[in-house]
Amino acid sequence: MNLAIKIANVTKTYPGVLANSDVTVKINSGNIHAIVGENGAGKSTLMKILYGMVKPDSGNIEIFENKSNMSSPKDAINLGIGMVHQHFMLAKNLTVLENIILGIDKPFLKNIKLSKYKKEIQKVMELYSLNIDLNQYVDELSVGEKQRVEIIKVLYRGAKILILDEPTAVLVPQEVEELFRNLNNLKNNGVTVLFISHKLDEVLEIADEISVMRAGKMMDTIINKNVSKIQLAEMMIGKSLPTPPERTTSTEEDLILKIENLKSNNSDGRTIFDNITFNVHKSEILGIAGVEGNGQKEVVEAIIGIQPVESGKVIFLNEDIEKLGTRERLESGISFIPEDRQLQAMIMDMNLTNNVIIGRQNIKKYKSNIGTVKTKNAIKESEKVISSFDVKTPGTNTLATALSGGNQQKFVVGRELEDNPNLLIASQPTRGIDIGAQALIWEKLRITRDQGLSVLLMSADLEELIGLSDRIIVFYQGRLVKELNAKNVTPEDLGGYMTGLKKWRWDSNLLAYLHQLLH
Repeated sequence: MNLAIKIANVTKTYPGVLANSDVTVKINSGNIHAIVGENGAGKSTLMKILYGMVKPDSGNIEIFENKSNMSSPKDAINLGIGMVHQHFMLAKNLTVLENIILGIDKPFLKNIKLSKYKKEIQKVMELYSLNIDLNQYVDELSVGEKQRVEIIKVLYRGAKILILDEPTAVLVPQEVEELFRNLNNLKNNGVTVLFISHKLDEVLEIADEISVMRAGKMMDTIINKNVSKIQLAEMMIGKSLPTPPERTTSTEEDLILKIENLKSNNSDGRTIFDNITFNVHKSEILGIAGVEGNGQKEVVEAIIGIQPVESGKVIFLNEDIEKLGTRERLESGISFIPEDRQLQAMIMDMNLTNNVIIGRQNIKKYKSNIGTVKTKNAIKESEKVISSFDVKTPGTNTLATALSGGNQQKFVVGRELEDNPNLLIASQPTRGIDIGAQALIWEKLRITRDQGLSVLLMSADLEELIGLSDRIIVFYQGRLVKELNAKNVTPEDLGGYMTGLKKWRWDSNLLAYLHQLLH
């Protein structure tokens, strides 16, 4: 079998970090090749090197048996390498067609008919069995359809090697099935797929070969049929694959959070969410499910005071907090884990001691009588978080940017839990982290829940949502359409309600809404 990629003795170091150490791996042409490993194992650095974003310190790369010396993604694209990132790079206000050709031959600066490009793109779609309406605006597409646009975009540019970074992170099961069908079609047409993922079940389902990285080194490459999930996990982290802790329902009747008829519009008057009503009890994990763009993210932000609301109430510990600012809400006993740790949870150029007190400067344990920060207390708190959550770092003076993504996330989760809040709002708390860090966060959430913590959990990982939650509420098109007992639901059931495939129209919430319209 011909080689698509040959990486030989690649090494890359950053100050104080050996990211890739003498990495050697061969990728067969026309295969789906998975690369797995813990956060900080070196996968991301290796992919950045392969896509021309980072230059290695030493080593060689061959693409289709020709030596390459890539210095930019443009070089990689010219060699037939395309990459689809976890966060899509699409212009929402443009059509699918316009997004695909954006940046090619500057078509918007010349009098060029779009029909020429349309015919060429349709040929690509037909070849690889990728169907999408080219005239539809990206803003109107589902998450799975947006991902398909990204794939078509790189294939149209001539990609014969496709790098997919955590491609199923935000997909529901039905969309994952569609993606896997598309990937198998690509493989059958000679495209080589590099599949980067933390989800070992999916890796074992889709990959022909699997490479395992640990601590910057390539441990081994194995044929899929010769390995089990447990064996993969042991190769990655030295122990078996964790599962969500078994739920022991401890929900108490005490209401911690009560949301009543919450409504919000965007700047042009369109409704983002409407008639949102639910409760969170003491010692309960309430899961929130919904495909991205269906209002659940904005509801969470409304609860902490980021998203403005038109009407409705947010009642926390029997008090209406709607008029309180975000800082006051956080100081009242609400902790928040945002979905983007780097943009929303940490200041990357600050050390961990300073990051532990972000937004907490007025809390008694950090604020002195003369208004200055109690640095010793902040250091002690950051040390406590580092120890309790096994954050891999030289010390509290380390900059946040120097930590791997998984260690950043463990620090953020630890910081929020160590504050002993009454309510934790956790948005995608384990997105993009390895199975070891995931297991630790699962365990901490379970323990603190049993100790009286209430948790509002929003996650795109449906197995996680089902495994940790007591109840699950489902959002669709800006409305709460279903409440489910987590004990009696499957990922397929959840996916059906999230995408509108299930007969949610008979749900009581929706019936109430229809009643309002008719009367």
